[in-house]
Amino acid sequence: MTPLYGYYGDDFTGSTDVLEQLAEGGVPAVLFLRKPDAALRARFADVRAIGLAGDSRSRSPEWMDANLPEAFAALGDAAIVHYKTCSTFDSSPAVGSIGRAMEIGARAFGGIVPILVGAPHLRRYVAFGNLFAAAGDEVYRIDRHPTMSRHPVTPMHEADLRRHLALQTDMSVALVPIDRIHAGEAAAAFDAVTDGAVLFDGIDIPDLATAGAILSSRGSRFAVGSSGVTRALVIEWQANGTIETPSELARAGEVDRLLVVSGSCSPLTGRQIGRGIAEGYVGVGVDVAALLRGEQSEEARLAAAAEAALTAGGRCVIHSAEGPLGDAAPAAGDLLGAALGRVAQAVIKRQGLRRILFAGGDTSSHGVAELGIDALTWAAPMAPGSPLVRAHASEPAIDGLELVLKGGQMGGEDFFEVVRRGR
Repeated sequence: MTPLYGYYGDDFTGSTDVLEQLAEGGVPAVLFLRKPDAALRARFADVRAIGLAGDSRSRSPEWMDANLPEAFAALGDAAIVHYKTCSTFDSSPAVGSIGRAMEIGARAFGGIVPILVGAPHLRRYVAFGNLFAAAGDEVYRIDRHPTMSRHPVTPMHEADLRRHLALQTDMSVALVPIDRIHAGEAAAAFDAVTDGAVLFDGIDIPDLATAGAILSSRGSRFAVGSSGVTRALVIEWQANGTIETPSELARAGEVDRLLVVSGSCSPLTGRQIGRGIAEGYVGVGVDVAALLRGEQSEEARLAAAAEAALTAGGRCVIHSAEGPLGDAAPAAGDLLGAALGRVAQAVIKRQGLRRILFAGGDTSSHGVAELGIDALTWAAPMAPGSPLVRAHASEPAIDGLELVLKGGQMGGEDFFEVVRRGR
C-alpha cells in the first residue's frame, strides 16, 4: 500500500509531534529512527504514514547535502513527503538551514514547494509572512520571543519568514497572505506562482484546512513546515473520506518511577525542573564541561546518582541547566545530548525503567539516538506537541519503553508529574 504521507523530522521532539497529529486524525503511523530496510518496513506493513526522525536541525548545510537525499529517497514512495521543521522555524545559514533542505527536496521531488509554519494547535501563528509564538499567556513576534530570540544555537532575529529564508537559499518564496485566504482567493494566489516556494499564512484551523485542500488538489509531492502541514492534510483527508476520525484515543497508565533527562535551557523547562524538585524529584546537576570533554567519570557519576534517587524515591531529573544560559555558553547540544543519552541508557537497563522523559530538542535527538531504538509508535496524549510514544527495539530492555520527547516550550509547569501519572 502506498503511504498517504511520509515525513523527515529535523529533530526527534518534532517528529513525535507529527505522530500525535496523525494518531488524533486516525492515521496509523510509524516513526523510524534509522533508515528502514525491507524487513523493518515489513514489521509495520499496515501503517498509512511513515516518518524518519533526524537531527538536521543541528547540522550543517554540507551534512544535509550528504544525508538528506538518501533520507528523502527512503520516504519517496509516499504520496507526499514533508520536511518537518520546528514550529518556531529557528534555523540559520550555517546550522539547521531550512533553505538548504528546501533546495534538496525540490530537486528530489520537483514542483512548487509549499511552506506551512502556522500551527494554531501549538499557538504558533503566521500573518503576512511574520511568525508569532506563545510563551506562557502572551504571544510574541518570534524575534521578540523571550526564548527563541535568545536560542543558544539558532536565535531568531527575523520574524518575516521570507527574509529569514532569503539568508539560507536563493529560491524565491511567494506568499499566500491571510487576507486572500479569508477572501477565498488562496488557490488563485498559489496557482499564480510558477517556481520556487510558497509560504502560507495561517492563524486558525480553517486556514490550515484551506492549505490542506490546495496541497491535496494540486498534487504536491514535497512540503516544508511545522506539524501544521500534518494537521492540514489530516483535515483534508477527513473531509474527502480518505480516513475516518477515531472515536476515542488510548490513555496511559501511571508508573511508579520516572527519569527525566534535560538538556533544555528554556525558561519553561527551568520552571518545570523547579516544580519537579519541589514535588519530590531528586535534582542531579550536570558538569557540562566535563561531559563535553568526554569524561566517562562524569557519565558514571550521573548514572549512579540517578539510580540512587530512583531506588530511594522513584523520581529523578538530570539537568544541565535550570533556565537560560549566558551568551558565552558553548553551543554543543549534539555532544551534550549524546552523553546524556548514554547516561539514560545505562540507567534504563540497570533499573528496568519503563518510562522516561527527555527535555530539549537537541537532547532528545542526540540522546534518544544512543538507545538503539528502531522505531516509535504513538501511545497516548500528554500535552500538545509532546505525546507518549512506544519504542520498538531488538534490545529487550529498550523494546516497549515509553518515552516523552519534550521541546523546551512544551507542557505545563507540572509536566513531570503529568508524564509519570500518565495524565
